[in-house]
Amino acid sequence: MALYPFLRPLVFRIDAEKAHRATIAALKLRTGTGFTPEPPWTPTLRTEVAGLDFWNPIGLAAGFDKDAEVPEQMLGLGFGFVEVGTVTPRPQEGNPKPRLFRLAEDEAVINRMGFNNAGQEAALGRLRKRYRTAGLVGVNVGANKSSMATGRGVGRQDGLSDGIADYVAGVRAMSPVADYVTINISSPNTPGLRGLQDEGALEELLAAVRGVGTDKPVFLKVAPDLGEGDPERIVRAAIDHGVAAIIVSNTTVSRPQLKSRFVGEAGGLSGRPLKPLALDALRRFRRASGGDIPLIGVGGIASADDAWERIRAGASLIQLYSAMVYTGPGIARRIARGLADRLKREGFANIADAVGTEA
Repeated sequence: MALYPFLRPLVFRIDAEKAHRATIAALKLRTGTGFTPEPPWTPTLRTEVAGLDFWNPIGLAAGFDKDAEVPEQMLGLGFGFVEVGTVTPRPQEGNPKPRLFRLAEDEAVINRMGFNNAGQEAALGRLRKRYRTAGLVGVNVGANKSSMATGRGVGRQDGLSDGIADYVAGVRAMSPVADYVTINISSPNTPGLRGLQDEGALEELLAAVRGVGTDKPVFLKVAPDLGEGDPERIVRAAIDHGVAAIIVSNTTVSRPQLKSRFVGEAGGLSGRPLKPLALDALRRFRRASGGDIPLIGVGGIASADDAWERIRAGASLIQLYSAMVYTGPGIARRIARGLADRLKREGFANIADAVGTEA
């Protein structure tokens, strides 16, 4: 981990997606979990959200480990929880390559991956065999592109659209092997997917998912590109249908001022330029919810200060991914140590006490 600053220039000479696959392959070679009960695993960072015991509030966002190949290895790097996926019912190739771009000058990433994954069965097989140690593993589920393209009730007896039926299938299939399940309706890279955030579609989706009757917490992941009144509407629907937490937020289709030559590439933007938009979205959801539903802050988090700001703004947990591309695999431990130090300086006994305390 300490060598990453020296290795990064070499890694960045490789195509981004090939480098990612090489990273997964290297992580598979790690034996054991690397977990130790010493700092940053301090009692002050331990927190309960949605009935789950998180050893620390720093999570790995979905997108890194799409097929649940290395969740234990990532927990061993200091993450308190890892979200694998997005997993769809059937395998799919995703969008044409190239589809992943590093914007090094901006410490950002643009992706239009399109839920490329090996399908539920492959992820299920791996997660059934995983060695359960400290840390939690959630599964992020989505709909196949072909399902989103079909009409309502086509070939179905339950009257659901094929897209919504895919989410029902995902929650039902993955619940036995997941600590929680996330409904991802916020990726910009599957046509029609973000339309499930609209009022009627969201109500139908959440009602159908609730009908599964899973005993695992269900989280909802939303986009940062929302209109006036959307946070209030989404919070109300989430609470009404028993959603356990809202993840704020996914990548953005907007383009703030960027330096990279890849600025014109289509897809979702993540990393440092997303930070102001994601923070604003979190604050809007905190105001809308009044603390009645836990929030998970994502987008542009690269340091303990970033994580602290998100927690003070109302996030009970945080997630990151793109920052790891630029700062290396030791980021979770660095943030955990920084948060533990910050709690001590600010006089908070536990991380939960700091949630939503910004003036």
